[in-house]
Amino acid sequence: MAIRADFHLHSSFSGDSKAPMVEMVERGIAMGLRQMCFTEHMDFDFPVSEGIPKGFFEVNTDAYLYELLRCRAVYGDRIKLCFGVELGLQAYLAEVQEGYVNSFPFDFIIGSSHLCNGKDPYDAGFFAGRSEEAAYREYFESIIDNLEVFHDFDIYGHLDYVVRYGPDQDKFYTYEKYRDLFERMLELLLENGIGVEVNTGGIGYGLKELHPCREVPKRYHDLGGEIVTVGSDAHRPADICREFKRAEDFLRDCGFSYYTVFDRRTASFIKL
Repeated sequence: MAIRADFHLHSSFSGDSKAPMVEMVERGIAMGLRQMCFTEHMDFDFPVSEGIPKGFFEVNTDAYLYELLRCRAVYGDRIKLCFGVELGLQAYLAEVQEGYVNSFPFDFIIGSSHLCNGKDPYDAGFFAGRSEEAAYREYFESIIDNLEVFHDFDIYGHLDYVVRYGPDQDKFYTYEKYRDLFERMLELLLENGIGVEVNTGGIGYGLKELHPCREVPKRYHDLGGEIVTVGSDAHRPADICREFKRAEDFLRDCGFSYYTVFDRRTASFIKL
């Protein structure tokens, strides 16, 4: 396995995971990883619904950091453990997001869109009464809105996350259909030194490709983009490094000969 760093991981400090951090770390070591970055969920103002109480996706960052430091003390001679967060972006929360990321010594910050204009694509209602294309377009437009007002993060996570939950998922989804929006996204990412994540988690949802579709990182590379991290988006030990061989081939096909890791918000590049 050429990729020895998983930079998108959740433990029980994320509302949608029950995995103890220790078990995640031990699995990573067993898989031959050299680095792991935990990226627990911090989604401010996530809508309350049945099964999702207020604050469900807001990590207790102090408790999380304490446990990470404890794991470093035990396992630090075997693996590098990085302090990250997956920040759920919403344009109107830019000031809140800025205050949060400046309050902790993060190694790495993923910016992600789990909500689109306050609506969760996971809910079928997001797609009700309109075409799949219209729903996808609204989601991608919201990413542009986020990028126009907030830039203090390192990579944009699973850039086409919405296709996990579409009625036809990625059956009819192509880069060309949304080229106008992707081109603007990439322009903003490059202007602000933000990278693109290759997220292997979508395969578990039945997608044909990794997140985002191949043409996005390829175009990012062709435009001069250099920052590309790889993450399994694992919420349980069994999914750590899932499809990493496929991710390696995917990166090479897009023109990359390396992947990126972070330490104290500074990128390093590791040859595949």
